[in-house]
Amino acid sequence: MNYKEKALKLHKENIVIDAHLDLGAIIFERKRKGEKKIIENHFLNNFKKAGFNFIVGAIYVDDVYIPELALRVALDQIIELIEEVENTDELMLITKKEDLKKSLDEEKIGILLSLEGAEPILKDLNLLTVFYKLGVRGLGLTWSRRNYAADGSYFGNPEEGTIGGLTPFGIEVVKKCEELGIFLDVSHLNDAGFNDLNKIAKKPFIASHSNSREINNIVRNLTNEQMRKIGENKGVIGINSYTSIVAKHKEEQNISKLCDHIEKIVENAGEDSIGYGFDLCGLFYNSDGQVDVLKSHEESLLVTEELIKRGHSEETIIKIIGGNFYNFYEKIL
Repeated sequence: MNYKEKALKLHKENIVIDAHLDLGAIIFERKRKGEKKIIENHFLNNFKKAGFNFIVGAIYVDDVYIPELALRVALDQIIELIEEVENTDELMLITKKEDLKKSLDEEKIGILLSLEGAEPILKDLNLLTVFYKLGVRGLGLTWSRRNYAADGSYFGNPEEGTIGGLTPFGIEVVKKCEELGIFLDVSHLNDAGFNDLNKIAKKPFIASHSNSREINNIVRNLTNEQMRKIGENKGVIGINSYTSIVAKHKEEQNISKLCDHIEKIVENAGEDSIGYGFDLCGLFYNSDGQVDVLKSHEESLLVTEELIKRGHSEETIIKIIGGNFYNFYEKIL
């Protein structure tokens, strides 16, 4: 059996998860251009080809809607995503632990909802409960910008004033999320916010789509120490395929470099704290995959194939492709 066949076999016989895909935003933007059945037409076949069992659909509100329309756009994204899931026999919404097993038993792809940034709750803690009742089970405290809860890790180096961590409201949000059963996500959170969350969190938290800062020195990526903290807290880090997060230089924006990040996370957080969180943004930016190292979920097989070539054991790879995130969701939901 060659590497390609081994990778496909691992994906077909084990749980495979993408911990971050901007499904809400992609559906929202494409529906306004007249498209229908976005998951079915753009994603479903690729999910199935690579054996994906679960996808975390992020609700992402673009800068142009912040702050006035943040709540409205997020609610629109949620209802439109849920409608697509409910109208497709091969998908189901995951809101509780029992749903995880049900989706596997019924051979349906499970969709979890996560807010990518607390902007839609504005400064109203009650709205967090509303989103929970709508099915949201994950929250990134901010995208790469400042909001009422926290300050973000910017992609570049914009001129800014004093950098902040979690606000008093942000601390209330953390406590409310843990009370409700919403997992917290530090991707896009700045270093000060990470440190604050690490001090006050009572439950494990994740970085759904972040890479190694040592390999690509941008503040959007995680330091070795941050990785260690996530690992010690039994959280999970999802590897990100977005080109500029993988590497600064185009010639290094490839699967080999992506796997370098995976190995650096394993080195620091441990093999129980690494997974896939590819953040495939091509359909959002209408770039035909040019902003991502991977052009589709089917190409995740190439990452797994590279890990096999590098000599990683089947046991470790099974954890990376989905086992670790599945264990996390099972404990947190």
